[in-house]
Amino acid sequence: MVARVEHSVVTGTQPAPVNHLQSYTFDSLPLQYGGQFGPVTLAYETWGRLNAAGDNAILIAHALTGSSHAHDPEHPDDPKAAWWNPLIGPGRPFDTSRYFVVCSNVLGGCYGSTGPASIDPSTGQPYGMRFPLVTIRDMVHAQRRLIEHLGIRRLVVAGGSIGGQQALEWAVCYPELVEKVIVVAATAALTAQAIAFSEVGRQAIMLDPRWQGGDYPPGQGPDAGLAIARMLGMITYQSEEAMELRFSRRPARSCEIPTPTRTPSLGKRFDVENYLYYQGQSLVRRFDANTYLYLSRAMDLYDVSEGYPSLDAALARIRSRALFIGIRSDFLFPAARVRWLAGRVRELGGDASYIELDSPHGHDAFLKEWEQMSAALRWLET
Repeated sequence: MVARVEHSVVTGTQPAPVNHLQSYTFDSLPLQYGGQFGPVTLAYETWGRLNAAGDNAILIAHALTGSSHAHDPEHPDDPKAAWWNPLIGPGRPFDTSRYFVVCSNVLGGCYGSTGPASIDPSTGQPYGMRFPLVTIRDMVHAQRRLIEHLGIRRLVVAGGSIGGQQALEWAVCYPELVEKVIVVAATAALTAQAIAFSEVGRQAIMLDPRWQGGDYPPGQGPDAGLAIARMLGMITYQSEEAMELRFSRRPARSCEIPTPTRTPSLGKRFDVENYLYYQGQSLVRRFDANTYLYLSRAMDLYDVSEGYPSLDAALARIRSRALFIGIRSDFLFPAARVRWLAGRVRELGGDASYIELDSPHGHDAFLKEWEQMSAALRWLET
């Protein structure tokens, strides 16, 4: 039984819907690590029209602190207005005059989907750390419910970073539904080094006295801890090359942005420090700390082979055409590992291609290199 539905879906020649945040709620979801959880609400946005056959859909999966707002039709040329804006719209790689494009906020998120900041109906209080541990596979299973509800019968799945993990999981878990998959800056599992950085960020959040075991009042959370976690994360999203090009050892022009701890600088401040303080401050304004804990852990835990006899057994399930996009300077998901994954899928009989972005911008290049991304995504039309 569905608890609540708020949506508008059109097919065929009907007028396109007004673009706004929509939601779909279902009763419960079995979780990868045991138990049932519900009710579950997924917030989502759509652009374009679903055809009568239900086979022209593209599901876009967002990155760690992203949302369903991948495209903004009112400001289509502004990358700051929506995170994949330059790639979505009429005549663009994800062409909304041809495709029905869907992007949902993940299970565990804080942009309208059920997550740690949501109200637990049994207590009337936010779930906090009583929210269950959710995985990439759980997120994909929840998306599958949404896709089925929308009447989609075949689809393309694309995403970068944790969104790339979701795209890969879709291809393995639902081979009968996925026609094409685009895995950007993601691999079969994170490296030990990447997990280590992620754990340091989580510990910074939990060390903040305002965290209160996860039971902080809304708007009064562990701002310093979350800002520091974001600062550390931003370092892993960059590359040494990009840092030197952008900042080098230039001094900061001002010290107006406070440090997360509100302590004074030791001597002169560097420009790169100001950048990190700004990024930390920006995330605190828009994101929930407990959500950061859960989603970053889901990213760490992901292993596409889990539940299968081997990695090869998991990858052999892929029946879709697959495009893997690596980034030359990616520290978090090294290009060599993305390239290897594409090659392994090919060796197992799959139709897999690999394209590498030649960028100094590290992991974040898939959110910056619009010309290279657009060129790579021409693969969709081949």
